[in-house]
Amino acid sequence: MQILITGGAGFIGSHVADELLRHGHRVRALDNLSPQVHGPGSGRPHYLNEDVELVEGDVRDRLAVRLALAGVDAVYHFASAVGVGQSMYEIDHYTSVNNGGTAVLLQELIERPVERLIVASSMSLYGEGLYRTAGGAIREGRERSLEELKRGEWELRDEDHEALVPLPTPEWKSPSLSSIYALSKFDQERMCLMIGRAYGIATIALRFFNVFGTRQALSNPYTGVLAIFASRLLNNNAPLIFEDGLQRRDFVSVHDVARACRLALDVPGAAGQAFNIGSGHAYTIREVAGLLGAILGRPTEPDVCGKYRVGDTRHCFADITRAVEVLGYEPSIALEDGLVELAAWLQDQAAVDRVAQASRELASRGLTV
Repeated sequence: MQILITGGAGFIGSHVADELLRHGHRVRALDNLSPQVHGPGSGRPHYLNEDVELVEGDVRDRLAVRLALAGVDAVYHFASAVGVGQSMYEIDHYTSVNNGGTAVLLQELIERPVERLIVASSMSLYGEGLYRTAGGAIREGRERSLEELKRGEWELRDEDHEALVPLPTPEWKSPSLSSIYALSKFDQERMCLMIGRAYGIATIALRFFNVFGTRQALSNPYTGVLAIFASRLLNNNAPLIFEDGLQRRDFVSVHDVARACRLALDVPGAAGQAFNIGSGHAYTIREVAGLLGAILGRPTEPDVCGKYRVGDTRHCFADITRAVEVLGYEPSIALEDGLVELAAWLQDQAAVDRVAQASRELASRGLTV
């Protein structure tokens, strides 16, 4: 098949390109080579497979999208502005790229339908994950109040003030959109599934959890948390952690994500559905910071700031049952093994630590409490 990946020169897109090429497909990437991701004045990334046809252009540019779709059988829509915190003060940019760019792509797909459309969604749309009360009842997590957060009461509690127990979050949990980024990813997912159904395009949404691995943008302070920690550690700075560092997340290797993306292309029964793509395991933020520091040989005690960042949630990790049963997805790379690979790659990387600058940006706008 001839496949287009929007955002295909980025972290996840380039790994998906490698996976598709290994399975005999032809790959074209449409990417604007954003300076925040690739650095100012960057050209074709050195890691991008030489067999990938790179078309430099913006997903909001209808002509660029139309040309990129020529002769294409399937589309992976990964082009997005990424970052919970930044989305809360660059609202027009995130809405323009994520919502507007998706609208342009779908408009063109109505005129030039493809066999399959796979859209990168996000665990951020869940907000808080699923919980169990002390009495055993299952309930969806609620948004924490500003008063609780100011008092440093991080954990969610029931009416009797008993702590709720976090559980793996399944796809049926209701969305709880706590940031512009989360809202835009939900819109991307729903728009694609809606138009796919209306126009007979087999469409699948993949809700990525915390993806990590080689090729992450280390100098982008709004990228994945492990890349941010790596940037700090490479510059001999302690990883900055919000709240108390005991919030739990699901960290999944980009190699497992790439395989899930390829499976979504091949499984007929996947069309019209959303799937969690994670590892199926939960780790605290403090735990993964310690693991990465130890593997890098820089066992620095993290800077746990005890502040809340607007848009953050307490606990959310994946129930991957649906992806296992429908897609045949089986994550195979343990966190520790993935971190060893990441650490080896990091030895040859340079990173500008912009975390302090990003934190000041948030604080100046009252987005940390």
